[in-house]
Amino acid sequence: MFEQARPSPRQWATAVVLRFAETTNLSIAGRRFDVRGAGPLAPALSALLAAIGARRIERGERPDYLFCTGEDASPLTRADLSFPSAAGGTRPLLVVDATPEASATASAFASADASAQAPALDGGVAPVEQLRDGVWATNVPDVVLVRLDRDRRGPELSPAVARIAWARRFMSTAEGLAARMKADGTVRGLRVGLSMVLEPKTAVLALTLREAGAEVAVFAHPDETDDTVAAALTDAGLHVYARSDAGPAEHRELASAFLAEHSQVLVDDGSHVIRLAHETAPEALAGLIGAAEETTSGLRPLRTMAEEGRLKIPVVAVNDARSKTLFDNRYGTGQSCLFTILGLTDVDLATSTVVVAGYGHVGEGVAHHARALGATVVVTELDPVRALAASFDGFRVAPLLEAVASAQLVVSATGVRDTISLPVLLACARDAVVAVAGGVPQEVAIDDALAQGAVRETIGRKRERFTFATGSSVVILDDGGCINVTAGEGNPIEIMDLSFAVQLAAIRQLVESAGSLTVGVHPLPAQADDAVAAEALKAAGVRIDTRTGPAPAAEIWPRFGGEA
Repeated sequence: MFEQARPSPRQWATAVVLRFAETTNLSIAGRRFDVRGAGPLAPALSALLAAIGARRIERGERPDYLFCTGEDASPLTRADLSFPSAAGGTRPLLVVDATPEASATASAFASADASAQAPALDGGVAPVEQLRDGVWATNVPDVVLVRLDRDRRGPELSPAVARIAWARRFMSTAEGLAARMKADGTVRGLRVGLSMVLEPKTAVLALTLREAGAEVAVFAHPDETDDTVAAALTDAGLHVYARSDAGPAEHRELASAFLAEHSQVLVDDGSHVIRLAHETAPEALAGLIGAAEETTSGLRPLRTMAEEGRLKIPVVAVNDARSKTLFDNRYGTGQSCLFTILGLTDVDLATSTVVVAGYGHVGEGVAHHARALGATVVVTELDPVRALAASFDGFRVAPLLEAVASAQLVVSATGVRDTISLPVLLACARDAVVAVAGGVPQEVAIDDALAQGAVRETIGRKRERFTFATGSSVVILDDGGCINVTAGEGNPIEIMDLSFAVQLAAIRQLVESAGSLTVGVHPLPAQADDAVAAEALKAAGVRIDTRTGPAPAAEIWPRFGGEA
């Protein structure tokens, strides 16, 4: 990430943030940080972290992340890493060696040499155990060292078991709810089917459910399957129906076998198996208590089915819970999609225009993260209220065909087929990068482009150039797939911790209301939503006011002139 001989402080800060997120799969927004450095790099990094949504600590607070720029005369000592025990929650302190020299000594860490030393630390603080690529436990309790190795780029290299264990360190919200389920027997003996992106965080959800007493089966689409994670879950005794190399016929067979498990609760992402059960396996519906749906794009067809009388089970709209949508969709998808795009391309946001199609929560997240990294952002929308919101947030709003003509990056964030239609592709600036955040099949009209005679050429990892007869061309990332899932490690761990905690709350709702919850799409009760957020605040060591008496009745304002 430090290829330039003399990057500007802003370029350096951007490289550090992108590499940190790739190395750890952790969130920037919502975290506490400090930066140690006495030169121009420290303020540039502080400003960027704050723009994304992190908060610099105040006196006496313990940071989640401590970045060391190497501009100080002396490295960190054990004493520098001592913070009051009451200053934070349960997270380990991550010391990030952001010195430009860090990459020069990365080989020592790669060889698992416990005596290898980071320039940011003195001899009293040393790495002792590699937790995943670039991440080391140290000889100081609850202090973890993060190395930003510039040579590690692309798919995650750490073994699945290590990545699952790393994710579990930061999923205390879901762990807390699962522990209560175990204690009160909510899911004991319950057959739960998970149909989700199969990666380390999903593995944690599956394992915690199993530990709480549930019988768990797992299914995933080939494009959303990490085979090493699937193997780890199989080794742990779970039934896994997923292969990344499965063709259409085998994928269908795996889905049928998954439904033949006769789960009592389905947890779905995109409502694929819920709809499949209704269409081809009605016997799988017989013993279903209900389902929980994770996504906006998955709830749309379920609501249509309910309106038309075709939905046969109750479904909890997990996506609509505030503890999911406000964080997963905006902060999680916004960070992970944009950062994955930048990791695949040479787009310099500081000199680029980014078009974000759609200004729902996902679009908000992509737009705000792009602006924080220096881009000029243009938003396109069909909904006049959302377009007005984008304008009030300080973004230029324009029609899509007009906006893409001068953009270096175009991101679809609608979850609607043909958002980036053939006319839009033809209108794009030459070699504009096109990607999908979230997404459904053909959100980018690839089939129409090929039917029009576009020539498809692979030009790099997950990158293809489509050249049209007119001479225009675009670079489409990963076949228009959901870029943070198909080309990255998914949303940050803490974000999915919240989402999966909401899923656990939805499972509890379905079990406790079995027989009384009517067919249809139902919201998660507000008190359950609040309980998830309260658990997350507790884990972060954040205290808030509590109500000491009954809620006050709504005030009735007097009319003008003092009339009642």
